[in-house]
This record gives sequence, structure tokens and C-alpha cells, in this order.
Amino acid sequence: MDLKQLNAFVAVADLQSFSAAAKTTGLSQPSLSRLLKQLETDMGVELIDRYHRPLQLTDAGLFFYDKVRAVLTELDTITNMTKRLSAPSQALNIGFVPSVLYGLLPEIIADFKHNNVNPDTNGNTDIEVNLKDISSYQQVEALKNGEIDVGFGRFAHQDPWIQQILLRHERYVVALPKAHPLAQIKEQRLIDLASNRLILYHQTHLSVSATTSTTKPVTEPLLYLFAQYGVTPLMTTKVSDLQVALSLVAAGEGITLVPASLRTVRTEQISYQRLIHENVTSPIYLHTLKDFVHPKIPNLLDAVYRVYEQRGITYRRQQFI
Repeated sequence: MDLKQLNAFVAVADLQSFSAAAKTTGLSQPSLSRLLKQLETDMGVELIDRYHRPLQLTDAGLFFYDKVRAVLTELDTITNMTKRLSAPSQALNIGFVPSVLYGLLPEIIADFKHNNVNPDTNGNTDIEVNLKDISSYQQVEALKNGEIDVGFGRFAHQDPWIQQILLRHERYVVALPKAHPLAQIKEQRLIDLASNRLILYHQTHLSVSATTSTTKPVTEPLLYLFAQYGVTPLMTTKVSDLQVALSLVAAGEGITLVPASLRTVRTEQISYQRLIHENVTSPIYLHTLKDFVHPKIPNLLDAVYRVYEQRGITYRRQQFI
């Protein structure tokens, strides 16, 4: 059994076609067939049911596919990390979710550049900073494959390759159409908002859950906040991202909850009001790989804490291991 055989098997299983898998792997179809036949002979197991179109895996093949695909993904991650360790990039690639960009991220990046990007005599800087808009749930894979070196996200990740620091909790505010009856009430309660259509926009769900009166688990982040207070919104609408959600609020199609840093968005159409519940917050995490911390990440973290101090934000200083 070797890597060529395993990659050939996964390609056929993914595409359910020898011809398509041959194109993907760059092998001729006869070579691909020989690799798979040799793999089955070595194992003494039939992995592919060749009599169906499209091709199907046997029960043993399904089990083997599920396990070996995870192993190959792990091997790719290890290979990528090894290459990065041997030749670290001079660039620092930073992933972020859009809601963080509306907050303190621009100030943090400006502070980081001011204190760490020093031009030489030729005017060249010693580090390049690249910012990438990427959702929280996509940042884990982006870290593993080297697309980003560090990410600012809103969700905790349980992944053996990732380490993260909780930077702070940001309070939610309610976003209402300017013409809404509650638009001028300065402090809002979730129970008073439950009769409105709640617009949901998160693409990542929580790893913990609350329960409603029907004991159904709730992992959607906004619904989770309501469920903590025993409240279930009467109507919900799910959209692709936060900007779409705010557009619908501006159009009078419902309400939503957003981190307080977004209350400057579309203020001519949207009223943002404080929630009285102090624990209705959105966390901000900084995460990177466990086994490879870009040498400039500690400087980035220092920039975060300097901005927090300037803004009077309470935090607990931490460092990546």
C-alpha cells in the first residue's frame, strides 16, 4: 500500500468515475485501474463495486474511504506545515470576519505596522501584511493550508491543530428599522423583541447548545442568546451574511442582533439600541496553529493590547505557546 494507491482510490471515490479520476490525478485510466486493483489485492478486500454506474463503494470501501481520507488530509497538513517551518514567509497573512473590521481591527493593524514594519535604506519594509476576509468556520482550514497565519474570528474552535486566545467579549445591540415602534427605546429586552422577525446570518453554529421549551437543542448563535432567557422568536429568516441581514433590517423586513462595533452602519435607516442583558455578547478570538506560530504574531498581539489600553477596554493578557 502506498500514497499513489490511496490518492487514486480517494479520487475515484470522490468522483465516482475512473475517467474523471484519471484526469484529476494526471494518470492514464489503465494506470489508475492497476493501482486500485493492486490496493484491493494487497488488502484482500473489494473496495469498489464496478458493476454500478456511477461507481459505488462497497461497505468495506466506504469505511476505508472515511478513514483514509482523514489520514491523507492530515498528511497534507503536516506537509504544508513542514514546508512553512523550513522557509517561513516574510508576509503576515491575517484572516478576519467582517464584523471585526468594523471594530478595532483597522486601529490594531495601523499600530502593528507603525511599531513593526520598518523601512530599510532602500525603502523596503521587513514584513508584508495581507488582510483576508474569511469566515470563522473557514479560518481553521485556511490556517492549516497556509492561506493565513492568524485569524480574528467569533467562534471557539475545537481542533487539535489550532490554538486560540479569547481577546474580549463585545456586547450585542439590536438593529431595528428606523420606523419600528421600539426604535427609540434606549434599553431593550429580548422578550420584547420575540414577536419580531429575527434575521439570522451566522454560517457557523455553536458547539454548545441551549434548550427551548420543547427541549430542542439550539446552536444557532442568535437563537441561542434568546433561548438562554427562555425566549423563542416567533419568526426567523436566514440569510448568507451580516451585510444582507442589515440590508433587510434597513428595508423594514425584520430585526437582528449585531456586535456593538457595527452600530455605525446604515444609521440613516437603522436604529441601534442597547440590550439590558450584560451577558448577551459576541466573543472575539485570535487563533493560529499550535505547532507553528509566525514570528510576528506576538507583535500583533501586543498591538491588540495597546489599542485596548488606549480605548479603556478590560482584557487579560495572554500569549500563544
